Amino acid sequence: MLGGLLALLSAATFGLNDVSIRRGVLTGTPFQGTAITVPLGVPLFALGALIAGSFGFLGGLSPAAFVFLAIAGFIHLIWGRYWQFQAIRAMGTNLVGPVQQTTLIISLGGSVWFLDEVLTPLRLLGIGLILLGSLAILKSRPAPAGRETPTSAPLFQPKYLLGFTSAALAALGFGSSVLFIRAALEGAGPSAGLPGGLVSYAAATSVLAASMLWRRQRQHVFSVDRRSARWFTLSGILACISHMFRFMALGVAPVTVVAPLLQTQFIFRLLFGWFLNRDYEDFSFWTLTGILISLIGAVALSVSADFVTAHLSLPEALVDIVRWQWP
Repeated sequence: MLGGLLALLSAATFGLNDVSIRRGVLTGTPFQGTAITVPLGVPLFALGALIAGSFGFLGGLSPAAFVFLAIAGFIHLIWGRYWQFQAIRAMGTNLVGPVQQTTLIISLGGSVWFLDEVLTPLRLLGIGLILLGSLAILKSRPAPAGRETPTSAPLFQPKYLLGFTSAALAALGFGSSVLFIRAALEGAGPSAGLPGGLVSYAAATSVLAASMLWRRQRQHVFSVDRRSARWFTLSGILACISHMFRFMALGVAPVTVVAPLLQTQFIFRLLFGWFLNRDYEDFSFWTLTGILISLIGAVALSVSADFVTAHLSLPEALVDIVRWQWP
């Protein structure tokens, strides 16, 4: 019960985080958002590790683990977050969501290749549905020029090429960073997440601090609009809180319960977006259809075959199919 509640809180705060990013990039830039949100993680994760009493874990990390966590911090928090902000700025959170779910596919592919994970029918189904959801949102593109009347033109005009490219680059960063985190913390338990996250955030913040040595970069960051700065700050705090809820959920509940519940961030993103960003998002039929298909695919990727066979009465032949693995 507690683990499920924590997983839902993680999904809700992450959904609100995306909505906050959308408001921030209306007048702010992706780099401004990255420069504001990433450093906030250092004190927040330090406080979380202090409260959890897990600081001592850092002393047991090998030099290689520190390097892996630092690489993960750069890939996820600078590369991935910058392109995520760029994608949301170009076409909003609703259109970005299904594309960015390919993060799960990248993580799974890397795990199969490098970490001896296996493919199952459920995972293959999830991959197919996520790709189908990404294709479905293409149907929401506006009609060619000349077919719209001025009164029917939407307030928000997505930039599909920039948005899709940026979302794909963000997914590449988010998906590959998981491999480095798992290599660094494999077998360490959920309590290692907070100090491990602190190392990643500190490494990413150091890179951003070095970039601020350039005068033009400093001027760009400090010229951020006050309203955007507030939304970016809220986004940074929410992202950290979401990660902490996720680590706590994994500490008290199995992954088979937590992982599917985390995918409800799609629903929370839609709800918060409807109330806060209705004029800056695409709520068309095909966009919502793509989100629903991707949500089902993400759940299929997150659920284990053992969980399905334990909770569903399936014919023996179907059980054999569900339990099939490759390689």
